[in-house]
Parts: sequence; C-alpha cells; structure tokens
Amino acid sequence: MSDTIYAIGDIHGQHELLLDALTLIELDGGQDARVISLGDLVDRGPDSRAVIETLMSGVAEGRNWTVLMGNHDRLFEQFLRTGVTTHPKMRSSYTWLSPELGGRDTLASYGVDCGLPEAALRAAALEAVPEAHRAFLAGLPLYLEAGECLFVHAGLQPRLPMAWQTEDDLIWIRDAFLTHEDPFERLVVHGHTAVAAPEHRGNRVNIDSGAGFGRALTVVAIEGADVFVLEEDGRTPLLPVA
Repeated sequence: MSDTIYAIGDIHGQHELLLDALTLIELDGGQDARVISLGDLVDRGPDSRAVIETLMSGVAEGRNWTVLMGNHDRLFEQFLRTGVTTHPKMRSSYTWLSPELGGRDTLASYGVDCGLPEAALRAAALEAVPEAHRAFLAGLPLYLEAGECLFVHAGLQPRLPMAWQTEDDLIWIRDAFLTHEDPFERLVVHGHTAVAAPEHRGNRVNIDSGAGFGRALTVVAIEGADVFVLEEDGRTPLLPVA
C-alpha cells in the first residue's frame, strides 16, 4: 500500500467538487488511497446532505477515509442536538442560521422549508435529517496524526501538547495559530481560514481555498513532508513560501 496521504480541504456542501476531488485521488492513488477530509462538510454550498452521504458511505464500505470535525459540522450537530445556533467564537451578530454562515443552505439540502419561523426549524430538521447522519457528525474525530503530519480543521494552540488542546482550539482557532512561525512537532495540515489558493507556510499547510465562497476545492497528496496539489493535469509541488 502506498504511503501517500491525500487531504481534502473545506467542502461546504459542494458535492460535485467533492466527487471531482475523489476522482483525482483515485486516478493518482487507486481505490485504496488513504484520504483525510479536514471538515466543514456542510453550510453555504447547495448539497451538504449529499456530501455527508458520500463520505459516510465510503467510511461504512471500509474505504481508507478519515473525516474530521469542522466548526460548521459542530454547529449543525449542535443545532440538531440542542437547538442552539450560536457559539462564543462566532461574531455576536451571527447565528448558524445567518446567511453568512449557511446553516439554512444545509437544512434546505435535506428538504427543510427554510421559510418556516426559526422556532419551528429544529423540529422540521429533526424529522428530515436521518439519525445516521446525526450520529456520523457527532462521532467525527477532532484531529489525526499520520506520518510526518498532523491533520486538523482549524489548527492548534502553539506550544501546548495535544492532550491539552480543546475542541474550540482545534476547530475554531485562527490568530494564535496562524501567526506562529516556529516549527510544530509535525507539519500541520489544516483548513478553516479561507485563502485564495493553498499555502505552505513551512510549519503548516492551509488547503481551504474557499469552496464555500464559490472557489476551488483543494486536494493534496502528501509523501513524508512533501506536499503536491492534485489537479486534472497531475501533481504540482506546493513549496513553502519564501
């Protein structure tokens, strides 16, 4: 089996882009390729339900896939479990149902009438979202250490061991992680903070290229500490910025 690890950035309901990414991976690494999705499966895009179904089915079939938790996935799961639509890390003017967050897009993909009063949306969602999807979301791991890399949705608190990291660190962090320039124990491969194109910062690689905002969905192949962007015409090395 190949030692190559493939990672997919934030999908945000873009099912067709996910299928394209999986096709690129299979062409490059075969059906047994090891694939890690960095989370944010849902919100903003048109078909969050199909994204979850595709990834959940692949895992159930025994594919070598790991799907990590993103903050949007937690917001969706939290809404279904408790009805809460806010989080301390969000802007105070936003809720998960705000257009900027895209929760209503996710509910619409399940056939929920998003014109319902907000108070009625959770009951409609509980009826529409299969229990298997809810259990899948609730069980997503927060990070994965594999090879020379650590895969995580948002990042981690610098200089803290993994045992001390909180869920909020791993799926919400920005500035403290993004501005840290010293090496981590492993190369950190993450998403969460959308950039125009994938970036290799030496100590971390950001592959959230903004699929949730109508841009590309990035997929990379990683061999040791070498990172390559997968595209239709093959691999392109992703080198650390000078």
